[in-house]
Amino acid sequence: MAAEIVLTVLTLTKFRNKAKWLQNRLIVRGAEAAFLLGIVVLPTTYLKWRFMTAILVLLFRVAVAGIQFLVRRKKAAEKTKKIPGTIIGCVVSVGIITISLTPALMFANYNGLPTTGDYQVKQCSAILIDHDRVDEFEDDGSYREVPVHFYYPETEGNFPLIVFSHGAFGYYQSNFSTYAELASNGYVVAALDHPHHALFTTDSEGKTILVDNHFFSEAMETDSPEVTSERLYELSQKWMKLRTDDGNFVLDTIEEAKKAEALDDAWCVNDDAQIMKVLEMTDVDHIGLIGHSMGGAMSVALGRERSDIDAVVDLDGTMLGEIVEYHDGRFDGSSRSFEYNREPYPVPVLDFTKASDYNDSKSAENNAYLNQPVMANAKDGRTVVVEGVGHMDFTDMPVFSPFLASLMGSGDVDHEQVLMTMNGIVLNWFDYYLKGEGVLNTPARF
Repeated sequence: MAAEIVLTVLTLTKFRNKAKWLQNRLIVRGAEAAFLLGIVVLPTTYLKWRFMTAILVLLFRVAVAGIQFLVRRKKAAEKTKKIPGTIIGCVVSVGIITISLTPALMFANYNGLPTTGDYQVKQCSAILIDHDRVDEFEDDGSYREVPVHFYYPETEGNFPLIVFSHGAFGYYQSNFSTYAELASNGYVVAALDHPHHALFTTDSEGKTILVDNHFFSEAMETDSPEVTSERLYELSQKWMKLRTDDGNFVLDTIEEAKKAEALDDAWCVNDDAQIMKVLEMTDVDHIGLIGHSMGGAMSVALGRERSDIDAVVDLDGTMLGEIVEYHDGRFDGSSRSFEYNREPYPVPVLDFTKASDYNDSKSAENNAYLNQPVMANAKDGRTVVVEGVGHMDFTDMPVFSPFLASLMGSGDVDHEQVLMTMNGIVLNWFDYYLKGEGVLNTPARF
């Protein structure tokens, strides 16, 4: 963009000859393309796809400038470049470059955070097809599919299984730093995609599945001040049913494959041997659940349903699955709008929450933190209040795309430090309850 502006200034003040302008334009656009290509080939540049649109646009502009220079330079030798056309051309060029660079401006040069474990982390994926369940979002009678992305240590051994569930409009890599930290310390992490709840995912035929419009509208409806507790209860029960069905199916399928030492027709994979290797190292006798937002709610719900879960972590998620009844009237932002399951929560549960929400809920006007009824009745329920953060600060979004995170809710904090602190607390929790290692060191706030 600076090069286009400099070209315009030089054209207006020094090189008014049109043939000279054609030559200078070709040189400038060639330099622009070379500059961006140079950035992309640097080994320290990650997420190179951010620049692909801009590179294609710049190469096209170089080709056009080159052709026009060769075709028009002789006729242009006697002409003068007009001022209005020069200025308009600059404005158009800056606009085109800005639009083409949008992905590069929206996403940061992120390649994960440092891990503390001894192991390198490997990845593989599968799509699990539930032949007992028709996908309610599809109109062709197709079965429900749940993509599963494994992160695991590059070594031999037997490692506890941790299942992660993303939030509404999230995707499986939303907490990549958490998966990497856990896997590097000796865990197999299975990050789920919930098709139609996820921002995007891919089915077994390679088709991209975007978030469902109706689900999007419903989720936005819950932010309305007019939403009633009855409506929120109705929606939350529907969402939790879909999520817990996905989670139960994935856990059951992994456990069955582990026991049979073989993959059945539920597994759609590119490399059977690699998936089998992951399953062989997976200890299904020690299982943890973790999720962000709605995924945290799903994790808490499954922790109550299943007898094979040893510990749960909820990252800023309202425990919707624990609501058993609603009170008539408008939702007032507190647990007074609902009745929660008063049966003791059967497994240890760690709940992360924003300080703003927690402090507001403890005020005189709103004396009821939404998750408190569950935490008070848990076998070991601990709440970690995080200062100065927004909802997306419990994911990698602020370090992956600061721009999008700011739109969706992030605080003015050191995002990397928040993630590393959170991941360390999560690791300590699972080490204690899944491996029987160490001493619990769970701060009340950070």
